[in-house]
Amino acid sequence: MSTNQQTTASTLAHNSEEAAIRGNPSFVWRAGQERRLAMVCRHVDLEDRRVLAVGCGIGMYTSAFQRYSPHVYGIEIELDRAAEARHRAAGVAQAVGEFLPFEDDSFDVVFSHEVLEHVDNDRLCATEMVRVTRPGGHIVIFVPNRLYPFETHGIYWRRTYHFGNIPLINWLPNALRNRLAPHVRAYTGRGLRHLFEGRPVRRVIDTQIYPGYDNIVARHPQLGRVIQAVTYGLEHTPLKALGLSHFLVLQVLSESGA
Repeated sequence: MSTNQQTTASTLAHNSEEAAIRGNPSFVWRAGQERRLAMVCRHVDLEDRRVLAVGCGIGMYTSAFQRYSPHVYGIEIELDRAAEARHRAAGVAQAVGEFLPFEDDSFDVVFSHEVLEHVDNDRLCATEMVRVTRPGGHIVIFVPNRLYPFETHGIYWRRTYHFGNIPLINWLPNALRNRLAPHVRAYTGRGLRHLFEGRPVRRVIDTQIYPGYDNIVARHPQLGRVIQAVTYGLEHTPLKALGLSHFLVLQVLSESGA
């Protein structure tokens, strides 16, 4: 192997390890993200609101939120991603979700897209999101569904990380599942709701959704549209329980519960 090949292989290995730990952010804006944004808008008013994206990656959603409001902020743990996100929304800071650098009741909407599964302490991160959301404001969360038939973050096998969609991992008992995928969580509905137990919130929407299938549609448009039609229809049936992600919207209440 040449020196250049060794360097490339080393870089790819490093990038894979980083992706395993932190996850990959949305690098492009496609129909799948547009669909999720539309879901948010059906349940939450974004117009002229103060919006915080927790774990904003390179800023795809912060950029989209600026269609509705100039008051868009984000935090991102990775410095290089935070720097790129600042080109899309000025109010981006490098920080962790467990210690949000904002005062209580600072935001109307707090948004977390496929992030909680990666943080060190997801319950503390949930508590922080409640803290910085004003009474009457909303928290919007997307996280991986434990019942989805594939683990989309890859697995570790014999101490080596293998990227890809691995079938049936999430259906294994906790002890075995967590040995294969110690780098990422997948949530049951009960487990996700447990993060907010004892907090002054009420559920607005609590459901599961299927993927956007953007890659399939790009390569095989007719097949992709058929898959979309079938699985999006399942979102209105009990089989929504097998969807890719949980979609949870909470409204923060006053301390009195009003």
